[in-house]
Amino acid sequence: MSHDDFAVEPIPGLPELPPEGEEILWQGKPDVWALARDAFSIRWVMGYFVLLAIWRAAVVSEFGTSGDVAIAVLWMAGLGAVACGLLFLAALIQSRATIYTITNRRVALRIGAALTITLNLPYRQLENASLGLSKDGAGTIALQMKPGTRLSYLVCWPHVRPWRMTRTEPALRCIPDAAAVARLLSEAAEMR
Repeated sequence: MSHDDFAVEPIPGLPELPPEGEEILWQGKPDVWALARDAFSIRWVMGYFVLLAIWRAAVVSEFGTSGDVAIAVLWMAGLGAVACGLLFLAALIQSRATIYTITNRRVALRIGAALTITLNLPYRQLENASLGLSKDGAGTIALQMKPGTRLSYLVCWPHVRPWRMTRTEPALRCIPDAAAVARLLSEAAEMR
């Protein structure tokens, strides 16, 4: 039995057809590797398990054989691989469930893997946008809302600017070619 949870969307990423005069300028998703690296901190988790493996090898080498050391290191490496695999799977699920849309009137974020929501952010509610770029060209465009607009950090995570909890800033997180998308967003917001 086939079932599409998003069959109610007339256009993928938008809950309804855009009003007359509104046109879609860009749609995209987070890059899976960038999301795993930046939002799920997969590098830090890998580093943690490497340190655990080194520590375990040092402890076991004091009283065990080289075979015991190898088993201890392989055990830690296996645990690290499982942890990193789960983090990557979470990033993959988040990326596949997300669609960011920029129109000539608003930014829409369809987010959430288990509980899907769509944030419609008209340009008149946006105060500022900031761009954070990685070396690989992927980046995050954080949207600072005007005072009075409140969003839940936990509901929006990982599609928020990190550590901005009191004044949550929704974000187009880990998008490829973020500089070009930021220019497009800037031009669209200025035209409004």
